[in-house]
Amino acid sequence: MRCISLCLLLCSCVTAFAFNSETSAADAFAPGPVVAHRGAFKMHQYPENSIASLREAIRLQCAGSEFDVRMTADDSLVINHDPEYNKLPIEKHTYAELTAFPLANGEKLPTLREYIMAGITNNTTTRLVCEIKPSPESKERGQLIAERSVQLINQLGAEKKVVYISFDYDILKKVLVVNPKAITQYLNGDIAPEQLKKDGVAGADYHYSVFRSKPEWIRQAKQNQIVLNAWTVNDTETMDWLLANEFDFITTNEPELLAERVKRSLTSNGWKLSWSDEFDYKGLPDSTRWGFDVGGHGGGNNELQYYTGQDTLNAKVEKGVLKIIARKETRDNKAYTSAKLVTDKTALFTYGRIEVRAKLPAGKGTWPAIWMLGKNIQQAGWPACGEIDIMEHVGYQKDSIFGTIHSEAYNHMKGTQKGRSIYTADPYDRFHVYAIEWTKDKIDFLMDGVVYNHISNEHKSTKEWPFDQPFYLILNLAIGGNWGGKYGVDDSIFPATMEVDWVRVYTRK
Repeated sequence: MRCISLCLLLCSCVTAFAFNSETSAADAFAPGPVVAHRGAFKMHQYPENSIASLREAIRLQCAGSEFDVRMTADDSLVINHDPEYNKLPIEKHTYAELTAFPLANGEKLPTLREYIMAGITNNTTTRLVCEIKPSPESKERGQLIAERSVQLINQLGAEKKVVYISFDYDILKKVLVVNPKAITQYLNGDIAPEQLKKDGVAGADYHYSVFRSKPEWIRQAKQNQIVLNAWTVNDTETMDWLLANEFDFITTNEPELLAERVKRSLTSNGWKLSWSDEFDYKGLPDSTRWGFDVGGHGGGNNELQYYTGQDTLNAKVEKGVLKIIARKETRDNKAYTSAKLVTDKTALFTYGRIEVRAKLPAGKGTWPAIWMLGKNIQQAGWPACGEIDIMEHVGYQKDSIFGTIHSEAYNHMKGTQKGRSIYTADPYDRFHVYAIEWTKDKIDFLMDGVVYNHISNEHKSTKEWPFDQPFYLILNLAIGGNWGGKYGVDDSIFPATMEVDWVRVYTRK
């Protein structure tokens, strides 16, 4: 029962698989993104593509359950992913020869007819996602499999419960010839959403790496009302990224895990992703998002680094991670170089949830920070402009993360700053999510979803609360300074690197 309730808590903003205008209330499928890949097989060790795994997906009330169609030597349509079954090439053996070998749970190899009948019986929640496999024999045979599959599904009265997917674009075109109202999604990942729209294909069902490398296709799909699906997603980080980007569907071998992530996701709880950098590129940080604060000014804290600009020795993106690197090298009379990234010219934020997933550098003398300053700093000066320190850490205090606000009334110059710390055992060994949730009434500081500092708006004046204006975001790694260098700098630690996996900014829907 717990899994059922989880699947019911999926994103309510998502419609089902691009229903046509004739879809009835009886075909109103479960909302949310969970598509069980080859059925929900893993938790109970059912055979993949078995009727048992299909029924489990229906029991979980998943939005969809995917299965694979092939055709035997005697033209029987059967459900199996690989071109071979029990080491027998399916297209070179008869159905009778294949069914001599039962599935691991005792079921026989299901036919498409049996599978569809099981899928439409006592099922008002789960769409049947029919992958038509290209034939290893010939292109024409693949077309024949598509034609016969659609005809059979229509004969069984199941056409409104089925979505057709394939790696073969011509198979999808054939499906649409046989049934122009069929819902189709393409799997191969080599056609832009705009072209899918022109060809009448309803969805881009691509491996998630395609969308990582071409994030513009996410925007393009939404602009063209192309359904977004990603396969086959089994890790929480990728699930969370897809949920943040409000994918319509996510195909997974872990439907129960995905349902848990949906329940916890910000987009399921009233938030919308409004700005982000996933660092899915290589080289310098994206200049449309980030600028550099350059110089050896010491940040007003007697810091020892010189901040360089557009230098991959100090700031670079590789393997999906931004690296801010502090080095022991002299520049402009400073003993160290590093980088300070700012969004002051590209993005400003007022209220919202700002999250940064980062891994911190180890070593005495390091002072990494994720923080924000008021846009009006040039006019008002510091601290009147306001400062929000989402995360600060000093290397000599390796088990603590600090979250703090500074204002004219509350700042470290007066010793009145409002800050708290949270314990962490491993800031250097794994990534953590550092965040604030900021409204007109409060700022909460979080690490990995746990609130450890709460600042309330006293509703007095801007001296106490200058946080009702645009702020910009800053990522930097300082060395030494009044706080970071309190106990000196260990020169054996260099180069020291702060790694940032992603930055995401959400606003309320």
